[in-house]
Formats: sequence, structure tokens, C-alpha cells
Amino acid sequence: ADSGSIAARAQVCQRAEHSFAGVPCGIMDQLIVLLGQKGHALLIDCRSLETSLVPLSEPKLAVLITNSNVRHSLGSSEYPLRRRECEAVARALGKESLREVQLEELEAGRDLVSKEGFRRARHVVGEIRRTAQAAAALSRGDYRAFGRLMVESHHSLRDDYEVSCPELDQLVEAALSAPGVYGSRMTGGGFGGCTVTLLEASSTSQAMQHIQEQYGGTATFYLSRAADGAKVLSC
Repeated sequence: ADSGSIAARAQVCQRAEHSFAGVPCGIMDQLIVLLGQKGHALLIDCRSLETSLVPLSEPKLAVLITNSNVRHSLGSSEYPLRRRECEAVARALGKESLREVQLEELEAGRDLVSKEGFRRARHVVGEIRRTAQAAAALSRGDYRAFGRLMVESHHSLRDDYEVSCPELDQLVEAALSAPGVYGSRMTGGGFGGCTVTLLEASSTSQAMQHIQEQYGGTATFYLSRAADGAKVLSC
């Protein structure tokens, strides 16, 4: 199937989640499930639905997913609220979405929006910029720069978007003090769930032990590699 028909399928899946699950999600999960390729990350433009593969196959690298094993009830109400806050800022600035807004424009229009709305939008606009920078860093094999952007992203999710929680913050800080770690951030909708950490493959056992020792709860670890998307399995 060509990428256009795949994007259309992703949009159908997104609408199903909106209409039947009642979750106003984006389209990242659907596109990576349909377009994922082994050894690559996927850069997604959510405005045009254009995608490009970014190499992520260095054998000396590992991706560590750490489950906090907590889930705060705020998530179900705050997630759609964040979306509404961002849409309100876009309207106030006369834009279709925050994808059209530059950081300088947001700063200039600060008086047009609420303090909370400004912070939410600053996260989104900054994250769009960080995503492009991260893809470039990954393409040139600059894992330290990529890791720094992961940390900046987490701090923005914590301070501006306010969807982190003490357990996720603790896991990120623990990971960043472990040997061989390039970067770490929360992932998913927030208020619990998982962090994702980029680190040297040779340091995984030591890092997992360190994180578990530093974490106040009980973490579960998953070592992951970039894999193909969903497909029919033959029996």
C-alpha cells in the first residue's frame, strides 16, 4: 500500500479512538504501527501526515522502557483538557493549530491567552522544534545531543504541560544519574505509565539496577529495539 492509503487508514483508527474510546488522541501511535520499519525511528509531520525514516540501528545503543507501575486518576480528565487549552490558544492567535505558530509569535501574543494556556502552548511549540532537532541529531549519530533534547522535553512536559508526576520525575532523575545514559523522558499520556531512556547497550544491567535502587516504587523494565510495524502473523 502507498503511504497515502496508509495515512488514510491511520486517520480511520484515530477517529475510532475519538468516537468510541472517547480519547482525543493524536495520530502518532497509529502511524508508527502502520509504517514502522526495523532499525528506524519515524519522523511524523502531523499537519501533512508526511513521514520519514530516521536510522536507529546502532548496535551499541539500547532503548530502555521503564514502567512506573502507577497510574494517577487525573490522566483521564487532564488529557482532553490539555488539548482544549491548546486549541484555545491557537484560536486566540488566529491559527488553525499550534503547528502554525512560531515561538516568537507565541511570546508576542502572550497577553491574548491565559497563563496556563501560554505554558501549554509553549510546550507544544517547543516540542515541535525539539522533534526536528532530535531527528537531525539521530541522523548524524549525535546521541548526546539527542539525549539532551529528551531531557529538555521531559522538563517541558513536567513544568509547562504539567502531565508528569513524582514517580516519572524520580525515574528520569534516576536514569540520568546512571552510567552510560544519554537521555530520558516520560512517554505516553502522563500521570503515570512509562519513561523511555536512551543509553549504551553495555550499561543496561547496571542502569536498571541503579534505577530500581533509586526509585521509591517497584519498576518494570523492557529493553526495546526499533522494529517493524504491525503485520499479519502466519501460523
